[in-house]
Amino acid sequence: MEPSQSEMNILSNGKSLDFGDDSAVPVKTQLDEDQYDDPEGALESAEFLPSGDGKKSTRFTDFEGKTSVGMSVFNLGNAIMGSGILGLAYAMANTGILLFLFLLTAVAALSSYSIHLLLKSSGVVGIRAYEQLGYRAFGTPGKMAAGIAITLQNIGAMSSYLYIVKSELPLVIQAFLKADPNSDLWYLNGNYLVIMVSASIILPLALMKQLGYLGYTSGFSLSCMVFFLSAVIYKKFQIPCPFEEFSMNVTSTHHAVNVSSHANEYTNGLVHTNEDAHCDPRMFTINSQTAYTIPILAFAFVCHPEVLPIYTELRNPTKKKMQKVSNISILVMYTMYFLAALFGYLTFYDQVEPELLHTYSRIDPYDTLILCVRVAVLTAVTLTVPIVLFPVRRAIQHMAFPTKSFNWIRHIAIAVILLTVINMLVIFAPNILDIFGIIGATSAPCLIFIFPAVFYIRIVPKDKEPMTSVPKILAACFAALGVSFMVMSLSFIIIDWTTGASRAAGGH
Repeated sequence: MEPSQSEMNILSNGKSLDFGDDSAVPVKTQLDEDQYDDPEGALESAEFLPSGDGKKSTRFTDFEGKTSVGMSVFNLGNAIMGSGILGLAYAMANTGILLFLFLLTAVAALSSYSIHLLLKSSGVVGIRAYEQLGYRAFGTPGKMAAGIAITLQNIGAMSSYLYIVKSELPLVIQAFLKADPNSDLWYLNGNYLVIMVSASIILPLALMKQLGYLGYTSGFSLSCMVFFLSAVIYKKFQIPCPFEEFSMNVTSTHHAVNVSSHANEYTNGLVHTNEDAHCDPRMFTINSQTAYTIPILAFAFVCHPEVLPIYTELRNPTKKKMQKVSNISILVMYTMYFLAALFGYLTFYDQVEPELLHTYSRIDPYDTLILCVRVAVLTAVTLTVPIVLFPVRRAIQHMAFPTKSFNWIRHIAIAVILLTVINMLVIFAPNILDIFGIIGATSAPCLIFIFPAVFYIRIVPKDKEPMTSVPKILAACFAALGVSFMVMSLSFIIIDWTTGASRAAGGH
């Protein structure tokens, strides 16, 4: 099925581009009738803010981007940075420093190459929307596949954000109220809290037709992650190894330590781990959890659906300039990721948990600095969920109701169903590692490896680059690498689940 000219022209935000040039050219293209029937402009819009006079902008454009290179780097950095940074120390603990550094470098370099493929494909056909590239390459199936992958990726991201709320908010409340962590108080139950936060904060924000000033929370989110990184580095030099586990109940802890095999020594309400515990960093490690490392890394570098919209808003956009923006953003996030993983690992070594912040509560749940970090991260991830939900709902509308005008009932229903599904995932997922693993092993390789390569192969004309040309061969190998990575990661994760279930059954 050949795509219509309007499908090739229309961008994610209603913008169009002259196919003949890579730079911005003033063009005005009215939406075709087969697009959303929205005569009053009431459909959800991707713009964060209305125009200066308060009126909704016209659904065509002169396509003059106004965003500087520096701000574009900042925006793409926000798109890359996410909750994945909290799981990187655990990934390093299960690979070793050198193997982790190699894998992190490889995923970052491959992400940069896949962005190159996306930019080159968009330059050929003048499309700057991920789903529309899929339509241009494979028709409706391509658009549906890209939309589903983006939806799954964003659902995974929202699930990871809410899992942080589930695991961290009870610790924050416990610290403020000085409550016993072993008590059965309802307000220390993460499942109840995540439902309350979703219903009272996230849902009302998600019901907005336009995100408005909520878009500015992306800058706050990145600032929170910088604060998090600074705290992780600082704490490395404050926490000894072996570290001292905090105990609320001296009597019960002392009894528990005596019953155990005397591996720990108890003094003054603190459990001192055995001095023989492993406190030396490992360069290479292979175990059953190593299979989760690459999915976690892939999950942490997914920014590809946002690359083309940011390209659209770039001042005087060219592929070379946008590639520079992408490379700088990936380099900055690469540095932050490695530092967070390294210092988190060197603080706890083999004792680090899949969610790094949760490990600090084992030492002192009332630590002021970590408490501030928790509050900042909780605020950031809570306010980020509605922003991530917005494109998912738009993709669902575009896939399921492409010709329908805006309807409040459908608008609310999609948000409620999405949040319900995400809350169920968060409540029943054993830990955040499962979310990172599954999403990182499925939608992430599609968005990073497979789709950019196959779109490039299909879109770039054979008379310009035949299938035997080096760029096309490299793209084919890149797609094959993505498929192999997805199959291998899923296989290892399924094997790990199976063996874990077998061990649990044998224990009973």
